[in-house]
Amino acid sequence: MTTIGILGAGRVGRNLAQKLALSGHHVILGRRSTEEETAAPVGGVDPRISFADQHTTARTADIVINATPGDSALDRLTGLRTELAGKILVDVSNATRDADDGLPGELCYPRSSLAEQLQAALPDTRVVKTLNTMLFMVMTAPETLGTPPTVYVSGNDKQAKRTVTGLLGDLGWQPAWIEDLGDITTARATEAMILVVPHILRRHGFQPFAVSLTR
Repeated sequence: MTTIGILGAGRVGRNLAQKLALSGHHVILGRRSTEEETAAPVGGVDPRISFADQHTTARTADIVINATPGDSALDRLTGLRTELAGKILVDVSNATRDADDGLPGELCYPRSSLAEQLQAALPDTRVVKTLNTMLFMVMTAPETLGTPPTVYVSGNDKQAKRTVTGLLGDLGWQPAWIEDLGDITTARATEAMILVVPHILRRHGFQPFAVSLTR
């Protein structure tokens, strides 16, 4: 049984925790505030979900998922360099600055990506970018969309990407829906896709969708 640490106990982290626990993994949700603690009732749902601080989570887990806010993730995860050394870090966040209405307005790293910044800051960690081109509920229920969605994968380490592809399967993603784009620099393309999201939300409301490839 793999121990998966999720940094961030908000709705993205809790959603991933539920599905991964149901798939048989032990999940540790890494909290950074009492606000996250009171917002995280999943601990009583499945005994394979536990809670810890983020340092303990990163140190204890076999695989770590970054589900923290993207605009502050680089500083936060750089502080976990020792704990993350030698591990796979799955980055599902988008680093943006909010527009006036609170929706994503612009990229924090317009000539790069959060994933690239994380890989540079954590050279002993294998960073894999994925699951960042959809609303959070689609991450764990891709089959609920009317059209087969696409999940993109970027990373320098092929074995790490194979491991993450297995986790995507546990989340419900079929092999035909998984698109390996190549090395970590390709993450700047998928992170830029976040710029379409606020326009869709303003027009259609908060309805499940993914930015997908149709052939």
